[in-house]
Amino acid sequence: MADHVHPMKLVSLLLQYPSEELWAARDELRAELDRLPSGRQREAVRRFFDASDRLTLTEGQRRYVETFDFSRRNSLYLTYHRWGDLRQRGLALLRLKQRFADAGLELADGELPDYLPVVLEFAALRPEAGAEALGEHREALELVRSSLHDEDSPYAELIEAVVADMPRLSSGQAARAARLAADGPPSEEVGLEPFAPPEVMPSPATPGAPA
Repeated sequence: MADHVHPMKLVSLLLQYPSEELWAARDELRAELDRLPSGRQREAVRRFFDASDRLTLTEGQRRYVETFDFSRRNSLYLTYHRWGDLRQRGLALLRLKQRFADAGLELADGELPDYLPVVLEFAALRPEAGAEALGEHREALELVRSSLHDEDSPYAELIEAVVADMPRLSSGQAARAARLAADGPPSEEVGLEPFAPPEVMPSPATPGAPA
């Protein structure tokens, strides 16, 4: 790994499904943690490691699936929280995909641009543009952070690391996050055709997509 891993790159890796390869790299990732500047980000990631180090690979995989695949409130697909199944989500995905393209970042086949580990990867490569992208989804991040804390999930600490250097929630953002938590994501009316082309629309087969 590089000598100086951007903190958002580290969090991006830790928020992904713990494959055998990723799990085998945990000692290396923890070593990267010690190279981060001291502060709230590093301490939040350290708390995640401390809470999850005792797990086996199988336990870690099961916990990940239970946390992110079976809860809409925990979805790591950021535009889903605001737009749900509405056609406006397709427009939001297109805008985000174009933002990545303008910065020279290409998505892998089948990868949605609003998947939080992807946005964090973008933030690591293009910090200013990445910070703007994350800021546009501040309410969704707050919803996921709050939900994970309610479940006493170690993954809440990784979201804490994401928001550590972001401005505090405004009263308007806090109110919108509360509405998202209370109402859940909206659904499109039956019979309406998707607005966006298939390549930017979520697929039921996408790993980690909300049920």
